[in-house]
Amino acid sequence: MKFKKSFLLLLVIPLLSFSAHKYYLSLTQIKFKEETKSVQIIINVFMDDIELALNKDYSIDLQLTTKKELENNDIYFEKYLKSKLQLKIDNVAKEFAYIGKEYDGDLVYFYLEIENIATVSNIEVTNKILMKHFPGQQNLIKSKVGKKNKSVLLTKDNYKELLTY
Repeated sequence: MKFKKSFLLLLVIPLLSFSAHKYYLSLTQIKFKEETKSVQIIINVFMDDIELALNKDYSIDLQLTTKKELENNDIYFEKYLKSKLQLKIDNVAKEFAYIGKEYDGDLVYFYLEIENIATVSNIEVTNKILMKHFPGQQNLIKSKVGKKNKSVLLTKDNYKELLTY
């Protein structure tokens, strides 16, 4: 009987410590669309993380997906993304247009676009999304230009990368 209790404790304690740990990860997908001469960007982040960051940074109370959700919250999302995400295409800084957002379960998807891009030979990505509030935050960047795919994992200490195609 004592063996069973010891075995159970040895099994349960690591599981509890594993489940108590939270991972902080966002995904940014960048795709050059030659037919529309644009770079399309989709970012997905955990809703509670982005809500906490914006509430603290802008002294607001978003209350996402509730009846009390702050109206015109896209203003804050756009302002936040423009301050935390910068892109250079072929060594020229480009400003993205904020298209909108979509909620899906516990995720928020942001849709961005850079127009009038004829060709892409490299993209420099600076991504500091959520890093101020979550030191363990990691931002995965996946990109596609033509048939070439590139991926990089950015962190608080390494938040910028040049992707060459």
